[in-house]
Amino acid sequence: MPAALRLGSTAPNFQAETTHGAIDFHQWLGDSFGILFSHPDDFTPVCTTELGEVAKQKAQFDKRGVKVIGLSANSIDSHDRWIQDIKDVSSAEVQFPIIGDEKREIATLYDMLDSLDETNVDNKGLPLTVRSVFFINPAKKIVAMITYPASVGRNFDEILRVLDSLQLSARLNGKITTPVNWQKGDRVIIAPPVKQEEADKLFPQGYETAKPYLRFAQLSKEQEGN
Repeated sequence: MPAALRLGSTAPNFQAETTHGAIDFHQWLGDSFGILFSHPDDFTPVCTTELGEVAKQKAQFDKRGVKVIGLSANSIDSHDRWIQDIKDVSSAEVQFPIIGDEKREIATLYDMLDSLDETNVDNKGLPLTVRSVFFINPAKKIVAMITYPASVGRNFDEILRVLDSLQLSARLNGKITTPVNWQKGDRVIIAPPVKQEEADKLFPQGYETAKPYLRFAQLSKEQEGN
């Protein structure tokens, strides 16, 4: 049984066949941020809409320097046939790889499998792969995870929002966090460990102290990375 994955865990490496050929996962990631997202099955309605949305949003991931890779517990041949359906539905080209995981080895490694009961199995009686999302930083650490049941389609605008927050915090060395409903360009929170003297240097334009532990600041264009 693989060890439980937590925030800060090293993303387990694996070798796999994908629709873009064989990969070693860590080598494929290189020095990039990565998104690994799983699907219950090929030729299923929710998954088809999700992969189509990622295809349409590919330029947004590219702009952020993020590599995306899907996974479904089916063969590469099945994936290749499914991709045509995804194109038909979304009117977008699937330009990212999809992992073939017929034996559910990677799904097991990443603990992506649903509980085995009569409502959460495929037509072979095997547990479904849930809709997991792993955000992996350039150091190969898992920095965020989101899991949905098979019945709920993901919001990829939210996934991009999480990426923006993670990358912004990393760029500013963890000196800031992002508040509820934050969007890129909104005010951020100065992290509590940052002392006043350091905060004054970081934000010479000033900042708002709502509470001693809650300080809001508007980032400069340079700090935003614009």
